[in-house]
Amino acid sequence: MFFEFRFWKYLFNRNDLIASLKNDATMRDFQSRVWFVAILGVLLYALRDIWGLHTEELTAIFVNGFEDTFTIARIVSLIGTIFWSLLYMGFHFFVIGFILHKITKVDLSKVAILQLFVVALLLMEKAFNYFLYAVVGYATDYSVLSFGPLAATFIEHSYVNYFFNELSLISGLIIAIQLHFLRAFTTISVRNLFLLLLAIQLILALITAGFEVLPIQSWVEGGKPNE
Repeated sequence: MFFEFRFWKYLFNRNDLIASLKNDATMRDFQSRVWFVAILGVLLYALRDIWGLHTEELTAIFVNGFEDTFTIARIVSLIGTIFWSLLYMGFHFFVIGFILHKITKVDLSKVAILQLFVVALLLMEKAFNYFLYAVVGYATDYSVLSFGPLAATFIEHSYVNYFFNELSLISGLIIAIQLHFLRAFTTISVRNLFLLLLAIQLILALITAGFEVLPIQSWVEGGKPNE
């Protein structure tokens, strides 16, 4: 028995997908969808960099008249951004997928399908924020879909604000989709499965927020962080 993998169809109607997988039907066209999402992800990150997102530190080079150096720096920045996009998507697709596979004992091939939806949703969130930045003409440190802006209103601590910035409406949607999908294939109770998925999101938020506030650039350059 065969069935065609349709990304949008199964994103909003996962019951049909789950039923087909439970019947051990052979799925077609999944790999092509993986490559399609990966290519779109690389293009999104490239467009963000070309637009100038997170390249503010390069402005001083251009202002000081080092046009050639600025051009090289922008090219290097673009290459680094593309490399980072691959790491980002690969981490959520392969690493998180492997962790879920080991803990829940769900077949890795099934978890890979789930994580493709997760990667796509994360990219959609970034695309939405990028669209808003392009419309208003400037970028902010916090996603409009996250709790970061709300936290920044009441809390004056950058790490806490960045932590809440990693928890968004998309994070909740991801947990809901993962819970719905995985509970059909695992013997773990729904409660424990939910706590596991929530813990993964919280741990990722804690780690990412740490990278946001640590003076990594100063360490790489060998200088001292600003007091």
